Amino acid sequence: MSEDDMASMTQRLWKAGNTASVWMYRRTGGKVGGRARGGSPVLLLTVAGRRSGVPHTVPVAYVEREGAYYLAATAGGQPKEPQWVRNLRAASTATIEIGRERRTVSVEVLRGAENDAAWRDVIVATYPAFAPYEAKSGRKIAVARLTPTA
Repeated sequence: MSEDDMASMTQRLWKAGNTASVWMYRRTGGKVGGRARGGSPVLLLTVAGRRSGVPHTVPVAYVEREGAYYLAATAGGQPKEPQWVRNLRAASTATIEIGRERRTVSVEVLRGAENDAAWRDVIVATYPAFAPYEAKSGRKIAVARLTPTA
């Protein structure tokens, strides 16, 4: 099997796993799938595709701080950042689901010193197990701040 075939299969498996996780999370109101392996809480993020405009929903670990939700685009330390953060960069709003509650949020993918501070002081300070992801991935981990709208 070629490296491209392996990457394609991995991507298909990842997508199928996300689809199953979203279904189970919604079916149980987050009782199943509402926590990541390290114990961090998980929300469902729905954001329009940056090119297609089609809404995509993915489970993402988050940190709640001062009324906002911080998401780290770790992709488990993979070299490529997840599609959802690329889609967030093109969006002004998204929808999140926490348990059975659904909210519209404004979207801001942080940059520069603000991103670095959020990664260090919010994400890694809350979940130290996330710290190795930057070195493992070989890239800066993008952090998005989602703020509920009125």
